[in-house]
Amino acid sequence: MTTNFVPPAPPRRALSQRQVIGLAVLLVIACVLPFVLGNYRVFQLTLALAYAIALLGLNMLTGYNGQISLGHGAFFAIGAYTAAILMDKANWPYWATIPVAGVACLVAGFLFGLPALRLEGLYLALATFALGVAMPQLLKYKHLEQWTGGVQGIVLMKPGAPFGLPLTEDQWVYLFSLLVTVIMFVIAHNLLQSGSGRAMRAIRDHAMAAEAMGVDNSHYKAMTFGVSAAFTGVGGALSAIAVQFVAPDSFTLFLSISLLVGIVVGGVGTLYGAIFGALFIMFVPSLAEKVSKAAPWAVYGVVLIAFMFAMPGGVVGLLRKLQARVARAR
Repeated sequence: MTTNFVPPAPPRRALSQRQVIGLAVLLVIACVLPFVLGNYRVFQLTLALAYAIALLGLNMLTGYNGQISLGHGAFFAIGAYTAAILMDKANWPYWATIPVAGVACLVAGFLFGLPALRLEGLYLALATFALGVAMPQLLKYKHLEQWTGGVQGIVLMKPGAPFGLPLTEDQWVYLFSLLVTVIMFVIAHNLLQSGSGRAMRAIRDHAMAAEAMGVDNSHYKAMTFGVSAAFTGVGGALSAIAVQFVAPDSFTLFLSISLLVGIVVGGVGTLYGAIFGALFIMFVPSLAEKVSKAAPWAVYGVVLIAFMFAMPGGVVGLLRKLQARVARAR
C-alpha cells in the first residue's frame, strides 16, 4: 500500500550575513526606484513584478516538479478576470481581490491537474497548449459576456495611495505589487524547503524511485499544478490592477509562450530566476522594437538565441558559475 510519505527535513541552512545584506540592499533599491523613474517606467516595473510572480509559479511546476505547461497564460487570465469582475461588479477593494484570485486559480489548476496526471512530457504540454488556446475564446463566450465584457473587456480604476500618502497612483501600485511579490517569494521559499518541496523535486528527478520510497506522486503532482496556478493567478490579478483593463486578446497563447521563455532565461529550477525572466519578457520586446520597427520579432529571436548560447543555465546559472570561479580564485 502506498502511503503519503514526506521526506524527512534536513537541517535548514541560515542565510549568510552577506546574503542578508545583499537582499536588504536589493529591496531598498527596489523601494527607491519609483521615486527616481518616470511613471511609465514605474508602470513597466509593476508589470514585471506581476510576471515575476507568474514565472515563480510556472517554475515550481516545470523546474521543481518536472511538468511542462504551455498554457499558464490561461491561469494568468483567470486571476486577472477574477480581480476585474470583483472590482467592477461587486465593488471589492483591489487588495481583497488578490487572495481570491489565487484561490480561484488554485482550484482551477488542481481540477485541471487531476485528469492531466495520466499525461507526461509532450502529451501534457499539448493538453496545456489546448487550454491556452481555448481560454481567450471562452472569455468571449456570449453567455459569459455579462461578467467578462466579451471582446470589449472590463475597464478598471487604478487605486490611489491610502491614508493621504504623497504618492502617485503608479508609485502606490508599484509599492503594493512589490509587497505582494516579497510575500509570494517568501511563501515559495518556505514551500520548497518543506517536505512537500522535497517530494516535488524527488518526482522530478526520478518519479518511479520517489513512488517506491512512498511518495504519493498523484497527490503531489496535482497539488503542484494547483499551487503553480495560484501563483500565476496572483500575478494576473496584479497585472489587471496595474493595467486597469482586461480583455480576451490580452491573454493569447503568446503570453503562455512568453512565460515559458521567462523561466528558461531566468533559470529553470531556480527561485530568483523569475525576476530576471520577468525583466526579459517585459523589456526585451520593447528594446527589439526600438532596434528595428520593421522586424522587431526577428531581433527578439536573435537576442533569445544569443541568451541560450551564452547562458544555457539561465541568468542564475551564469551567476552561480561566476560565483564559483571567484571562490576558486580566492
